[in-house]
Amino acid sequence: MRAAYWTCNVCLLGLIALSLAWELWLAPLRPGGSWLVLKVLPLLVPLFGILRGRMYTYKWMTMFVLLYFIEGVMRGWGDRGLSQQLALLEVVLSCGLYVSAILFVRRTRAAGTPQGV
Repeated sequence: MRAAYWTCNVCLLGLIALSLAWELWLAPLRPGGSWLVLKVLPLLVPLFGILRGRMYTYKWMTMFVLLYFIEGVMRGWGDRGLSQQLALLEVVLSCGLYVSAILFVRRTRAAGTPQGV
C-alpha cells in the first residue's frame, strides 16, 4: 500500500512539473510560453487530497487523469521532436498515476485501513 501511495504522489508531482516545464520552457506551442500551461491548474485540485491519502480523492482522480492520458496520446501521435517525447512521458506518468491510485484504493479498502497513510 505504501508503494502505491508514493508512486501516486511522485506521478502527480511529476505530471505537474512536466506540464509546467513543457508549456513554459521546453517545447511551448508559441515561443515564450503558451496559455496551455493552464492545464496544470486542474492538477492542483487533487494534490492535497492525494498527499493526505484521502480515499475519495483517489477515486475521482482516476477518472480525471484520463484527460492527461488522452492529451499525451494525441500530442505523441501528432507532434514531432521534443514535444513528442514529452507527450510520451505524460502518457507514462498519467498511466502510473492511474494504476497506482487504483491499487491504493483496492488495497486500502481490502485492508480496512482508515483514510490517510
